[in-house]
Amino acid sequence: MKAQPDADKTLNLILSRLEDMKAEETVTIDLRGKSAFSDYMVVTTGRANRHVGAIAENVLKSLKENGIKNIHIEGLPNCDWVLIDSGDVIVHVFRPEVREFYNLERLWIQGPTAAKAV
Repeated sequence: MKAQPDADKTLNLILSRLEDMKAEETVTIDLRGKSAFSDYMVVTTGRANRHVGAIAENVLKSLKENGIKNIHIEGLPNCDWVLIDSGDVIVHVFRPEVREFYNLERLWIQGPTAAKAV
């Protein structure tokens, strides 16, 4: 199953915003053929609660500005772990210790080429 061009465009937009916001240890997981709910998952880290919140809000703003609708976001009040669901791409922004605890990459990565760090 091939990702829709919209999914790739959304992914590139998100990755650009994450880079601009100095998100750390960003990993993209290709879910095509593994999941019916999304084409890509992005996992990244912010240095502290405020950084996590700023990253999430910046990504959300950029998605809206680019016409992506029906975005769901969870976790903003605490900013330990913020999830942004744009449909084709799901973004998880963690504080370092929270990311280490949940280790989402381990759940989805089946082999050495399934995810790529950017």
